Amino acid sequence: MVRAAVLPAVGAPLEITGIDLPAPGPGQVRIKLAAAGVCHSDLSLSDGTLRQPVPAVLGHEGAGTVTAVGEGVHQVGPGDRVVLNWAPSCAACHFCGLDEPWLCADAAAGATTPYATLCRDGSPLYPALGTAVFAEETVVRASAVLPLPDGIPLEEAALLGCAVLTGYGAVHHSARVRAGESVAVYGVGGVGLATLQAARIAGAQTIVAVDVSPEKEELARAAGATEFLIASGDTARTMRELTGGHGADVAIECVGRADTIRTAWSSTRRGGRTTVVGIGGRDQQVAFSALELFHFGRTLSGCVYGNSDPARDLPVIAAHVRAGRFDLSGMVTARTGLDGIAQAFEAMLAGRGGRALVVFPG
Repeated sequence: MVRAAVLPAVGAPLEITGIDLPAPGPGQVRIKLAAAGVCHSDLSLSDGTLRQPVPAVLGHEGAGTVTAVGEGVHQVGPGDRVVLNWAPSCAACHFCGLDEPWLCADAAAGATTPYATLCRDGSPLYPALGTAVFAEETVVRASAVLPLPDGIPLEEAALLGCAVLTGYGAVHHSARVRAGESVAVYGVGGVGLATLQAARIAGAQTIVAVDVSPEKEELARAAGATEFLIASGDTARTMRELTGGHGADVAIECVGRADTIRTAWSSTRRGGRTTVVGIGGRDQQVAFSALELFHFGRTLSGCVYGNSDPARDLPVIAAHVRAGRFDLSGMVTARTGLDGIAQAFEAMLAGRGGRALVVFPG
């Protein structure tokens, strides 16, 4: 039996219960989890903002050690330390052919096939985003496993699987921040903290963090923010004051709210670039007039998983971590066991802290 956090139905509380996990089949890998990050996307899965068959084991940001592999798996073996990739590419679809693996048409396929059963009644269970890392162990497709580069602590490596790849990619691949530019980051959660660090690494000169919580200032400045603003109706105006009257060159929105997206766009200069990382609901509608779109000449872009290729980007990020340029431990503001996931969700909803880590027994 494996203990796991199960979402029995959309909108229902998580249940910590036992599941039966089969041995890995052909092309599959079984992993003992060391840690899992609590991400806002898990909340979006639980409340139905993102579609996920249920009952499901949540969690998609994780790292651990391979315990067994199925037939045909050669890239990893028992004892290897790995990071989970919740959006593995198939290398064969239209988008992969365009070298856009973050848009792979097959990336979500793992989430729609049962992978385990409930101990109490044998009901089939689905793996959220194909990974199901809110559990002591999981079984995933081999394509969802990334070897962890040497020199990275295994627990904190969990953050690499979502928050760090997303934030780093938003800066370097989507917004393409250049040295000397000004960057505004909206939302100082896990992804926001990774984005701030990536902007600093890119050489941004002015880095402004924006959040509703004044308690986030210390975290933001430690991650690289040169300025910190409490979100208000005057945020766009204040941003212009901080950037010579023009507005930021780049804004990166990590919240997923219509009003925040609109503010982020309005806070950039003419010709500025806004990247939206946050996941909002269908009811979050953003409006622009045709005249202002013409006049300001700004760019507004969506961003999936940081527009990253994890196999390419993970070794690069790991080098930054080893060199001390990227601090994983500073992003973690709470550590808990599996039984504390509900409290971690509550803290995330209340906007407290950075990233919470669920740490599993060794």
